[in-house]
Amino acid sequence: MAQTSVNIRMDENLKKQFDHLCNELGLNMSTAFNIFAKTMVRQQRIPFEIALNVPNAETLAAIDDVEHERNLSKTFHSVSELMEDLNA
Repeated sequence: MAQTSVNIRMDENLKKQFDHLCNELGLNMSTAFNIFAKTMVRQQRIPFEIALNVPNAETLAAIDDVEHERNLSKTFHSVSELMEDLNA
């Protein structure tokens, strides 16, 4: 089967990380991209979920509390003190 070249652009740091991971797995980047392409063609879809990781309102509120040092947890001096508070 004839081979052809494909050029892609990516962030330099991402390329270094990707190359390192491929090497750790005993692959090169070309082989990794070929695995991806063959899997995509075989399954007729992107072989993993693509989704936005958007925190829900509760998580956003918790992040805001931490950033503004509000509603942080109490400190406990013993496990029994913690358990007493949890069971209350």
